[in-house]
Amino acid sequence: MGLRGLLYLNHARARVNRSRRFQVRSLLWLLLLVPALWFSYREVKRYFVQPQAILVLGGTPSRENFAADFARLHPELPIWVSGGSPREYTESVFADAGVSPTRLHIDRNAVDTVSNFTTLVDQFRATGINSVYLITSDYHMRRACVIGELVFGSRGIDLRPVPMPSEQTTEPLAKTVRDGARAILWLTTGHTGSTLVRRADDR
Repeated sequence: MGLRGLLYLNHARARVNRSRRFQVRSLLWLLLLVPALWFSYREVKRYFVQPQAILVLGGTPSRENFAADFARLHPELPIWVSGGSPREYTESVFADAGVSPTRLHIDRNAVDTVSNFTTLVDQFRATGINSVYLITSDYHMRRACVIGELVFGSRGIDLRPVPMPSEQTTEPLAKTVRDGARAILWLTTGHTGSTLVRRADDR
């Protein structure tokens, strides 16, 4: 092959390499841009859609007291309490706050934060609820929002966080990552992995 041929071959290879680099960069930008646009869209949308219900994640009695006060400010909204205190205590908290028992729905099917969402999402969707106020402790809210965005977001239900102030530090990021992975597992298989997590926590 002569000099011209070598020059042409090198030029062609350089063109192919530039094209490949451009394709890789474009794909990387796309992988970053699409999720960013999606979450930005959901963030804007949630503040234009009026919540149709209140969802309280049980865990401490103080959350139910906080939720009862919040419910008085939104007398038109039904309330779901997932997990938490014994039924009689929960009912008395809301009754003492003047909240009608007809607004209160107590669900005891959840065993952890992931199942707080997975046990109710289809019920909410079936009743036409597409936006909810989410009440939990401030230290727990990051994990709850990640799970909720995945589980409720998969059914087109938006969350508007209402954190209950506390003096506790935010939970470790590892818990958020673990339960986010469990939410994705539920989306793909219908299982939350709660049994495996309980076994690991018992060790």
